[in-house]
Amino acid sequence: MDLTFTAEEEAFRDEVRAFFAAELPKDIRDKLDLGRHISKDDMVRWQKIMYRKGWGAPNWPAKFGGTGWNIVQQHIFEEERAEACAPNQNPFALKMLAPVMQNFGSAAQQEYFLPRILSGEDWWCQGYSEPGSGSDLASLRTSAVRQGDHYIVNGQKTWNTMGQYADWIFALVRTSTEGRQQQGISFLLVDMKSPGVSVRPIVMLDGGHEINDIFFDNVKVPVENLIGEENKGWTYAKFLLSHERSGNAGIGACKRALKKLKEIAAAQPANGKPLIEDSRFRDRIAQVEMELMALEITNLRVLSGYAKDQKAQSLGPEVSMLKIKGSEIIQTLAELKMHALGHDALPYVREALDMNWRGNPLLNAHYGSYAPPLSGQYFNNRKTTIYAGSTEIQKNIISQMILGL
Repeated sequence: MDLTFTAEEEAFRDEVRAFFAAELPKDIRDKLDLGRHISKDDMVRWQKIMYRKGWGAPNWPAKFGGTGWNIVQQHIFEEERAEACAPNQNPFALKMLAPVMQNFGSAAQQEYFLPRILSGEDWWCQGYSEPGSGSDLASLRTSAVRQGDHYIVNGQKTWNTMGQYADWIFALVRTSTEGRQQQGISFLLVDMKSPGVSVRPIVMLDGGHEINDIFFDNVKVPVENLIGEENKGWTYAKFLLSHERSGNAGIGACKRALKKLKEIAAAQPANGKPLIEDSRFRDRIAQVEMELMALEITNLRVLSGYAKDQKAQSLGPEVSMLKIKGSEIIQTLAELKMHALGHDALPYVREALDMNWRGNPLLNAHYGSYAPPLSGQYFNNRKTTIYAGSTEIQKNIISQMILGL
């Protein structure tokens, strides 16, 4: 496999880099560069900028309004996006729901929902996990009982990301209790403004409100909001998860985190020498850098193979390898940054994630320019080996579908 970019691909990189330099709002860039929180308004504003450029959906085919970029172009775009500190576009809509809708949805669903996703008009969230149904997703109990031209939905979803902002949720629901658990699941689109839908925040260890419990109490959902066929939702869910797991490799974000780690380790402390001069710590940096390079090559190989196989509807079990290693590298980089900062990484002030925060002058020297959000990032990154299928589940998939064990 030739990993050298062509002249055309390098020209495309220059175009993407120039666009970010000219169009990315400075206030959004600064928030991400400093590790601060960005709001829904920030993300919607950025989506609209991308949409005006014609880049509203970098991973969509052109026939649905996407860029039609090939795998290498998408890879370059994600690298430059991370380097420029540009926000990640809503993955639940663009990278999870949209491929399902494009492959299994009705023409009416595609014509109505996809343009609204592109323009940033609708914000989507995901309704998969439930209390007691996380890794064992097929045991979900949220029910959808058909009554005439509606389903009546009752149940609860948990660990729902950004549902407090959402206009719509795509949810797995149980429409049958006969046969195997997987055979009675359907894929349903629910308007979050429907009577009976309620959102309860879950405050995480880092103090942030990123996830929620979502409750459905006799929620009426039109039958036309069903994706594909009733009781075929497990097939669509697996298709979605393969796309989600491929994106969780996070190559661009890891490269930026590695760059930041080297900057921290090279900084001259008040007493002593920079940590980068410590051979053992330098070895740890070299190790994670080599693992990241191997992950990038593997990611390109998997995506390139999928792009060439026009008959494949979904990515194969190889994405489980990407998900495992990507999440482990993310955690390792966070741990090494904490190690590099030493005592400066220990304090955590929740308010420091807001751009207008001004700390106690007595603490400023202690915190430095990296520390305020870093411990929160470390806590937050502990989830990466759990979401989108835990590491244990991914290893089972690899052993069964690749190794044949």
